[in-house]
Amino acid sequence: MEKQEYSKIVEKNSPDSKCAVNCVKAFLVGGAICAAGQGLTDLYKALGLSEKNAGTLCSLSLIFIGVLLTALHIYDKIAKHAGAGTLVPITGFSNAMCSPAMEFKSEGFIMGLGAKLFVIAGPVIVYGIISAVAYGTVLFVVSLFCTKI
Repeated sequence: MEKQEYSKIVEKNSPDSKCAVNCVKAFLVGGAICAAGQGLTDLYKALGLSEKNAGTLCSLSLIFIGVLLTALHIYDKIAKHAGAGTLVPITGFSNAMCSPAMEFKSEGFIMGLGAKLFVIAGPVIVYGIISAVAYGTVLFVVSLFCTKI
C-alpha cells in the first residue's frame, strides 16, 4: 500500500476535529478552576489571613480538591470533556501524581503507591531543577557583563 493511499484511508476514517469547541471548553474549565482559586484566596483573606498565608492555603486546597476528585474518578470525567483546561498547574499536577499511585495501590504502599507517586512528578522535578540551574547560570554570566540586571 502506498503512503498516499494509507493517508486517504486514515483521513476518511478519522473523526472530525472539533478544535474550536475543544478550545472553548478548555478555556471555560481552566478559567473556572482559576476563578475558584481566586475565590478561595479572597475567602481566606476575608477570614483574616495574610496574602501569603491565603495563597498558601489556596494552593493546598486546590491540591486536595484535585486529589479528591481524582480518587472519586470525577477528575477524569471532567478532563474527558475539558481536555487541556484541566491541566491548570496545581490541579493538573495533583491529578497527574495521584492517578498512577491509585492505579498501583494494590502493589502495596512502598512498591505501588510510593513508587508510582513520582512516575510523573519525578521527571517534572528533574527538568524543573535543570531549567532553573541553566537559567540561573545564564543570568549570572549575563550579569557579569551588564550592570543593570
